[in-house]
Amino acid sequence: MAAPQSPGSIPTRTAPGTTLGRALMWPAVAAGVGMLMIYNSIETSVDDKPPAPPAAVAPAAVPEVLGSHAAPRPVTPSAPAVTPSAPAVGPAAPAVTPSAPAVGPAMSRSVPTRLQIPSLAVKAPFTGLSIGADGRLNPPPPNDSNLVGWFKGGVTPGERGAAIVAGHVDTTTGPAVFLQLQFLKPGSTVDITRADGSVATFKVDSVETFSKAKFPDKRVYSDTPSAQLRLITCGGPYNRKAKHYEDNVVAFAHLESSRNG
Repeated sequence: MAAPQSPGSIPTRTAPGTTLGRALMWPAVAAGVGMLMIYNSIETSVDDKPPAPPAAVAPAAVPEVLGSHAAPRPVTPSAPAVTPSAPAVGPAAPAVTPSAPAVGPAMSRSVPTRLQIPSLAVKAPFTGLSIGADGRLNPPPPNDSNLVGWFKGGVTPGERGAAIVAGHVDTTTGPAVFLQLQFLKPGSTVDITRADGSVATFKVDSVETFSKAKFPDKRVYSDTPSAQLRLITCGGPYNRKAKHYEDNVVAFAHLESSRNG
């Protein structure tokens, strides 16, 4: 697993010892569709998976990376409303809090195919990520340094909600796609080309670093009334004994505009 590097020379760290983190974990997030992931370092890759839920113990050989305690919940259709005349059966269901009103532009669902971040010279194809049998989000393949992963059980980039995208900061072979994510500036743009030929342009709001031990799962993965994007990778000090980075870097962005490709 590669040690962190500074821009242009030494890689800095998910989802998730390594980069993006080997695999991501995601318990259900309290807010709406709660979003996902991410990682602990894997012996074969530079990224890590996020810590397993309290009940599960992550294998020592697979340190956690993105999102220490939670994994995003898959998007599911809203439950049908119950009419007043329907007879009550069993205990009363808890009251459902109305969803927040829709905000800002949004697009229909379409799978992402390519990510571009002009200010970081990033141009990378997508691969779909799913949650494995161990409850963690599987990371992108460790043998491809220029590949980003998207949690295919969640919203697609451009839809209302928080779309989760993860990438390695480095791999066993060297620097990877999100090596310089920590240096992305607010106001920068992120373009995502989608399968329907459209391009979603996101504007970065902030880029923050969180300790994996105190990863803000709700803030990162929770559902949102507007179209949001989360770019996640590993960062901070590299723990050589545990073979993973101690922090996660998260870029928060919102959909600014869309166009035909």
